[in-house]
Amino acid sequence: MIAASAPFALPFAASEPPVDPDRGEAQRWAVEELSKPQYASAKPNWIDQMWNQFIDWLRSLNGNSISGPNIGMPLIAALAVVLIVVAVIVVRPRLNARKKTSAEVFDGEATVDADAFRARASAAASREDWQTAVVEQFRAVVRSAEDRAVIDIQVGRTADEAAAQLGRAFGPASSRLEEAARIFDGVKYGKAAATASDHAAVLALDTGLSAMKPDFAGHSANGLAVPR
Repeated sequence: MIAASAPFALPFAASEPPVDPDRGEAQRWAVEELSKPQYASAKPNWIDQMWNQFIDWLRSLNGNSISGPNIGMPLIAALAVVLIVVAVIVVRPRLNARKKTSAEVFDGEATVDADAFRARASAAASREDWQTAVVEQFRAVVRSAEDRAVIDIQVGRTADEAAAQLGRAFGPASSRLEEAARIFDGVKYGKAAATASDHAAVLALDTGLSAMKPDFAGHSANGLAVPR
């Protein structure tokens, strides 16, 4: 009777998932999990080599490099958890972050002229609010160019776009325009701290461009108010 009952117990035992996998099973699970496409396609380039080496190491384990049945499985599981945590913390923000490299110059203030922005910048500088002074002074640069019909009025224009367009019309000032745009972006979008020297640089740029004649020779419109 005992021998006859054994065959009927086997199907039930085989259908149950393993509760305590051995080292080989844990290794296989780790390799399968870390080899999934979402991990392979999402990982940043700078960990490609380390990732591949770890996967190769998991596949190469054959029981000789780690002794004892109770040592290999915890180590593999711990390393797998570490890499999955890295994927969640490091990779996911890279996939979900919306790339934005430059801030819009204006906040819907189409009726404010360059002199008004200059007055705001001056008032902010007098109270040593350099962040506001830099932002308003750069806006004065762009609005002044619009008022002078150097560049077309463009909704949503970013600081980088303004610097590139003005750099084509004011070639000698192109590098200073790029630097001013970088300062503006750092303060307006990147929340960087501004200094008195930052404001002084943008103010000097504004003053210099106001006295400079734009050169449209050889340039297509593409944002410039090229005379027709």
